[in-house]
Amino acid sequence: MKNFKKLLLNKATILGIITLILLAIPSVALADGPTVESNAVAIDTVWTLICGFLVFFMQAGFAMVETGFTRAKNAGNIIMKNLMDFAVGSLIYWAVGFAIMFGVDKAGLFGTTGFGFTGTFDHLGLSIPLLAFLLFQTVFAATAATIVSGAMAERTKFASYIIYSVVISAVIYPVVGHWIWGGGWLQQRGMIDFAGSTVVHSVGGWAALIGALLIGPRIGKYSKDGKATAIPGHNITLGALGVFILWFGWFGFNPGSTLSGTTPDIGKIAVTTNLAAAAGATMTMIFTWLKYKKPDVSLTLNGALAGLVAITAGCNAVNPVGSAIIGALAGILVVLSVEFFDNVLKIDDPVGAISVHGVCGSFGTIMVGFFAVDGGVVYGGGTSLLITQLIGVASVFAWTACTALILFGIIKATIGLRVSKEEELIGLDIGEHGMEAYAGFEMKAPSINL
Repeated sequence: MKNFKKLLLNKATILGIITLILLAIPSVALADGPTVESNAVAIDTVWTLICGFLVFFMQAGFAMVETGFTRAKNAGNIIMKNLMDFAVGSLIYWAVGFAIMFGVDKAGLFGTTGFGFTGTFDHLGLSIPLLAFLLFQTVFAATAATIVSGAMAERTKFASYIIYSVVISAVIYPVVGHWIWGGGWLQQRGMIDFAGSTVVHSVGGWAALIGALLIGPRIGKYSKDGKATAIPGHNITLGALGVFILWFGWFGFNPGSTLSGTTPDIGKIAVTTNLAAAAGATMTMIFTWLKYKKPDVSLTLNGALAGLVAITAGCNAVNPVGSAIIGALAGILVVLSVEFFDNVLKIDDPVGAISVHGVCGSFGTIMVGFFAVDGGVVYGGGTSLLITQLIGVASVFAWTACTALILFGIIKATIGLRVSKEEELIGLDIGEHGMEAYAGFEMKAPSINL
């Protein structure tokens, strides 16, 4: 009987322990399971990464625009440049550029900690993992570097291109990024450049201006009397595809800069981005139709890009009406700017990169001072924001122009910027890479009998 009672007691004890374990399981699962905060972090992380992937896809857009707007004999060289500025730029930005852009500083000029992606960046107060933020910023840095390629296309040494892409990704771009996004002096002053009209696009555009100025125009671009001669691109279809890819990628570029998929601002930003692009393309079409009696295809494509670049600074600060006005004005400005650089300054820019990114990027940043709903002149905010925007644009131009002048000057004096005359005439595909992008195809203009 005692053994039986002892057995019952042991069974009761075991059953009690099992019951306690079963009761504890739901509480453990609840404690370790998803919470509102963890779900928000997950959504924000996935959103930021997807938008980063879209911005990466913009590299293909830039490659197609530049390839289509230039000649077939240089297509392989252009593809190689757009591939390698991202590949090399990713490495150097991870090792050096990110620290200069987001490291801790003491004077608001540039970061001094975190080189080699070491240490912590807790001061950034990120709500997403640091590595996700790194990837998102890397694709932005690559965009700034690749803009330069188009303005200097068809005559630049490949080795020289790699060198200046590294320097732009490592130093020139990150310093500006620190000023405006990394806690630097312009951010402290209150400058608004939400997704990079100035940080990304004007840096690329002004560096392109200096590079195109120092390297000189392509052979045959200007006649002996200085008149500009059109050098048509070989495939406008590729150029158009590139613009559509860029427009698509911009929905990652601007809304993704919230770093949050849980904020309702992403809807507004997507709308202002789209309206500016649409207004830019539409106004360029109308303006060229009136000016040249025909709606110009290549300029209209650049008009869409001009609207996108211009709205990037204030996409979260302006309303839809303001974005449409900014885009429309940029659509007119890009045409006038292309003509100015082409015919007045005699600077050969095959794809219009200086006008689209440098001029319209700066213009869009300044327009935030007028059309920002909170602080803009149009909405009774006074001139404080406008003055800050002007100071920011001027400062970035001065920094980029001076550093690019030093960079390109050193390259020109050492290994040289430009290929030989023979290489330029035969094409950089053969001269620089020993291949043809369109091997086996004979390119010739059709004969027209009138």
